[in-house]
Amino acid sequence: MTSGLLRHVTVRLTLLIVLAILSSVLVSAPAEAFAPKPPPLTTPWTNQVSVTNPLPEYPRPQLTRTEWQSLNGVWQFAPTSNLNTPPVGGTLAEEVLVPYPIESALSGIMRHENRMYYKRNFTIPAGWSGRHVQLNFGAVMWQSKVWVNGVLLGTHEGGYDAFSYDITSALRAGTNEIIVGVWAPVDAEDIPSGKQRLNRGGIWYTPSSGIWQTVWLEPTEATWIKRLDTIPNVAAGGLDLAVQASSAGQPVRAQVLSGGQVVGEATGVTGTSFRVPVPNARLWSPDDPFLYDLKVTLGRDAVGGYFGMRSVGKAMIGGFLRPTLNGKFVYQLGTLDQGYWPDGLYTAPTDAALRFDLEQQKSLGFNMVRKHIKVESARWFYWADKLGLMVWQDMPSLVAGRNASATGEARYETELRRMIENHKQMTSIVQWIPFNEGWGEFQAGRIADLVKSLDPTRLVNHNSGSNCCDSDPDPGNGDIIDDHMYVGPGIARAPSSTRVLQLGEYGGLGLHVPGHEWPSGNSFAYEMLPTSDALTSRYVQITSQLPDLINGSGLSGSVYTEPTDVEDEINGFFTYDRQVQKMDFARVRAAHQQILAAANGTALPTGKLVSFRVTTPNYTNRYLRHTGGVANTEVVDSGSSQGLKQDATYWVRSGLSNGSCFSFESRNFPGQYLRQRDQRVYKEANTGGTFAADATFCARPGLSGGGTSLESAARPGQYLRHRNSEVWIDGDTGGSFRDDSTWNLIPAWWKSGANLSVGQARTFRVATPGYTNRVLRHQESLARTDVIDAGSALADRQDSTFVVRAGLAEGTCYSLESVNFPGQYLRHSNYRLQKATSDGTDTFQRDATFCAQPPLAGGAGNVSLQSLNYPSYYVRHASELVYIATVSGGNAWDGGGSYNADATWTDQSGLGG
Repeated sequence: MTSGLLRHVTVRLTLLIVLAILSSVLVSAPAEAFAPKPPPLTTPWTNQVSVTNPLPEYPRPQLTRTEWQSLNGVWQFAPTSNLNTPPVGGTLAEEVLVPYPIESALSGIMRHENRMYYKRNFTIPAGWSGRHVQLNFGAVMWQSKVWVNGVLLGTHEGGYDAFSYDITSALRAGTNEIIVGVWAPVDAEDIPSGKQRLNRGGIWYTPSSGIWQTVWLEPTEATWIKRLDTIPNVAAGGLDLAVQASSAGQPVRAQVLSGGQVVGEATGVTGTSFRVPVPNARLWSPDDPFLYDLKVTLGRDAVGGYFGMRSVGKAMIGGFLRPTLNGKFVYQLGTLDQGYWPDGLYTAPTDAALRFDLEQQKSLGFNMVRKHIKVESARWFYWADKLGLMVWQDMPSLVAGRNASATGEARYETELRRMIENHKQMTSIVQWIPFNEGWGEFQAGRIADLVKSLDPTRLVNHNSGSNCCDSDPDPGNGDIIDDHMYVGPGIARAPSSTRVLQLGEYGGLGLHVPGHEWPSGNSFAYEMLPTSDALTSRYVQITSQLPDLINGSGLSGSVYTEPTDVEDEINGFFTYDRQVQKMDFARVRAAHQQILAAANGTALPTGKLVSFRVTTPNYTNRYLRHTGGVANTEVVDSGSSQGLKQDATYWVRSGLSNGSCFSFESRNFPGQYLRQRDQRVYKEANTGGTFAADATFCARPGLSGGGTSLESAARPGQYLRHRNSEVWIDGDTGGSFRDDSTWNLIPAWWKSGANLSVGQARTFRVATPGYTNRVLRHQESLARTDVIDAGSALADRQDSTFVVRAGLAEGTCYSLESVNFPGQYLRHSNYRLQKATSDGTDTFQRDATFCAQPPLAGGAGNVSLQSLNYPSYYVRHASELVYIATVSGGNAWDGGGSYNADATWTDQSGLGG
């Protein structure tokens, strides 16, 4: 062998040895640790998700056991073409983090699959020996098959309800194998899927397929408790309890505890309701969300739970049918909570995150949340119960825009029944909503009756937004009339003698926050605002209109869209990642407190015009008015005379003798007030002496349960009341006194506090010092101010002259028609004033209607022009341009030291004839 050949062989042998060593190293190297994928947006909790023990909290607070084992964590995963050949004993190619939907970043998969397998191993703790073992699923989207050690336990259909299997007979010693096969067709099939879409976009979102709530094991006895149906019976002073178990007719014992002390106990049998006394019950409400603990024992099986004592109903209160909580009207102020997360989609990354959304809504002053087209986990309802938020619960809809098949309708009805049966025990739920805007709607009247039969203890809203969209004709049953109106707020109908009126959706105000938006590039809102200040001001402005609807139209609940941005929608209080507050939360909370105070009758709108409506049954068409100086009540309607409407209109002023109370100044007799003299009520000017106290009234919650009662400052304990059409100050005389002394303070019959001359040509001169040679005019359609006088060109003088008309949208306000472009009116659009031809829409007519009010800056012959549909906004000039503007808005033309002067105009004869 030559030396060259030897060197070649040596090198080759060395290389083979190195490769063998490397191969050995590579084969024995540990697998790379599992990690979720980066989400499009990161929440404050994304990095707190454990891959070994995600969502470690016991998942079912209403039915707790001390021993349990979570199966959350990393499972094997693989897509499949069918669910008929489970990979028993095999290894799947991928890993998934349970319980996050497979489309979510937290799952580690981050894509959709129609069919899939999950697989993992588990062992049973030695201490469970001799007992039964239950395998529990919080929810799986949509159809699932479950095998343990190759034994098929069953098939479940339904994406929003919990289900369980007794796996005792399938277990073996040591390691056990569980396989879950899932079919998730989303909107390709007629199944309840809510807002999930295979092709997401707009108001439709990324699907949430597969296992999306906690999976866990727990040991039980051979006969075990499966569910606690708790119905608080406030009238009877107890809890009506039905213990659902694996066997009916078994003896059970129930104990109610408060602070660890037993306050009531009773025995009964499984499957049959029995009453557990709760003496001197502390009632649950948003202001006091007190919860009792519950312990139930069936043989050796013992479970814990909780409940709140409260009643839900409806009653005629203050002239309107109202929903009641514990027998009282509580205005239900809420949000449209859709329950989506950019990292976990349907599944909040942590329990703290789940709690956060509800805590923030409660801290903003909301007392209700509408859970929209989704059913949350049991822990979400626990936090709503504990924090004190009433819940309107939607049923997830079938696909919108198409009629479901008979199979789809049957699936929907099955899941609807389960949703109600499995959530009867949730204290916070006060209303069921089977349909939304007609999406997948069928036989709505029958479905509403079905829901009522399944749960007669709560109100039923057959279809939220039945005034719009895909809705079928209103069947007229259920407990609710529910309108949607964007931007709103507004209502299209009135409450009836059997159905409460609510505004199921309004708002949708948006703000871009770069870096905190879903990366589709297609973000939208129903109305966009430029800054956080502008968004806050606009929110406060629209929401401050609710008291007029509450007291004037009988509105009993409202839902703002929405607490957080969701994918393309950017109309939340928070960005989708929960990282940025988009509004000034202090201002929002203050606005909500004012709304709730107005609804319970203790806050009146100082500086606004109101009318007093009688609430006594059969007399609700009568209003307080003055005639000849004496107060009485009279029928007022849309056809009444101008004089009658004005006599029935009053300014709300701070109390003349007590600033925390109120005085009521005649609209058409400035300086004259309602006052009591020898207990009779008159309209009079200040006569000195006791006049200030005699003309001061303190707002109290309506004595009849709704509206406002007005207690005399001069005669405490006596109230403004009507009697045989006369108005007096009286103490409680019994009979109809409480109704007679309760009033609805409604939007005024005459909305303008100042007068313009209808039919006359007028010019409006700037009143701001230094600019009084300028007048309001239109030029190339846009409104502005220019120096125009009697010597100016005729065209310029005509452009600055407007014929005053009765308001297009409200006859007690005004519209301004161009003198040289008949049929064209000044209107606002995106805050800018402009001249345009009416298109006949309600929006145009309202935008072109202005209510004349006393001048903000004062001055004889001056007037301020208030927008009808933006009530806190006035016509104002800024740098020659003309807008509607408000004091505290976020737009460049809002507020400022000259605001009052700039929003004041001198009303004079038209320069253009």
